[in-house]
Amino acid sequence: MDHAEARRFLDRRWDEELIPRLVDYVRVPAKSPSFDASWAAHGYLQAVVKDAHAWASAQRIAGLRLEIVSIEGRTPCLFFDVPATAGLGNERTVLFYGHLDKQPEMEGWRDGLGPWQPVIEDGRLYGRGAADDGYAVYAALSVIAALDAQAVPRPRCLGIIETCEESGSPDLPAYLDLLAPRLGDVALVAGLDSGCGNYDQLWVTTSLRGLVGGTLTVEVLSEGVHSGNASGLVPSSMRIARQLLNRIDDPATGRVLDDAFHAAIPAERLAQARAAGEILGEQVWRQFPWVGCSHGEGRFEHAQPTTTDPVEAILARTWRPALSVTGAAGFPSIDSAGNVLRPRTTFKLSLRLPPTVDGQRATERLQRLLEDDPPYNARVTFAADWGAGGWNAPATAPWLVRAADEASRSAFGRPAAWMGEGGTIPFMNMLGAKFPQAQFLITGVLGPKSNAHGPNEFLHIDCVKKLSAAVASIVSQVPA
Repeated sequence: MDHAEARRFLDRRWDEELIPRLVDYVRVPAKSPSFDASWAAHGYLQAVVKDAHAWASAQRIAGLRLEIVSIEGRTPCLFFDVPATAGLGNERTVLFYGHLDKQPEMEGWRDGLGPWQPVIEDGRLYGRGAADDGYAVYAALSVIAALDAQAVPRPRCLGIIETCEESGSPDLPAYLDLLAPRLGDVALVAGLDSGCGNYDQLWVTTSLRGLVGGTLTVEVLSEGVHSGNASGLVPSSMRIARQLLNRIDDPATGRVLDDAFHAAIPAERLAQARAAGEILGEQVWRQFPWVGCSHGEGRFEHAQPTTTDPVEAILARTWRPALSVTGAAGFPSIDSAGNVLRPRTTFKLSLRLPPTVDGQRATERLQRLLEDDPPYNARVTFAADWGAGGWNAPATAPWLVRAADEASRSAFGRPAAWMGEGGTIPFMNMLGAKFPQAQFLITGVLGPKSNAHGPNEFLHIDCVKKLSAAVASIVSQVPA
């Protein structure tokens, strides 16, 4: 492959066609089903799939077969199939993965920005979903087009673009079962839904954490009562909820207490964390928008992370469990909060798991820890939304190590880096079980301050151009 020509081809494609396409995509509130119970009636998920299908149909890629695959009652998928070139045969395949559903709005967008308001500023496209992960289908087919424009031999390429990833991919197993006979012998999975430690080189994801999500509800009374009459006698549902959460993690350190949620860290992953820590240094923790805080006597500092050691910071967000409260109910707004002892407290919980911990068993254990022996005999329920296992990549083949490094040096001018990520992509575990011999190129553009799922989310435009060129280089080197 002529790397310079591929880069020129892809740069033009992004500037003239794909960025404008993603601007339109950002405007669509295509929230994942967990955040839009009426997704089918609203039609936003269907709309972004149809838009991607219309664009893909217009591409001049020889032999491209494209369809929207729908199973009754499930979110739609876009599936594409492009035959191999130069007589390489169509049995061994490269499978691209991405998704088009989005996280909800989230508060805190700065003035002039918003989740459905695309803004290009300082080389970044702001708005929900472009980087996570709406760009993937456009990048994948453009990679194929760039290779074909140079007549570079490449394997058969397939793509599955789903629309419920942000809800834990509950519909994906049914689609994998339906499409499995058409996938061939998957040699490489190119997942474009991950992160990057910086925007200066290709980052390959070696592991992903699992996730238990659910709702904890503590009920003490059937209705609210005057706090002056009841407080001190009737236990607060909030205090009971705090006690229950303290069963899960240490409130002083955040360390998850039960061994069932922990796993041994493989030596290879420790070595990769050390190498990534050398590259990133304090950027591992400085990337986050820490709030400033005053410590008196004119001193003004930012809030502190749990650790400032780069290697420990990487392991904390990739191979150790962590509990977060991501939502709450049962609380009136501040201006409506009278002197009332509330009858119930509800928290939305997110427990990230090490990559090798079984999601279903972790869900069952979490439920027992929260519900058994409730304080004051309160009514305590934990309703699990999902329990998704994590993913730990199989041993990387020497050809992929070489190809990734060459691709990174060509596209970015620096060697490739390898690191785990803290998010969850259920598809990886599912596919690994179906195709145990496959190699995995899991990468993405969610780098420092890109803030996926939060306010001010952005796509780094120069990075996505370079990443596309790097992926093209690697696809051209998949063994026949």
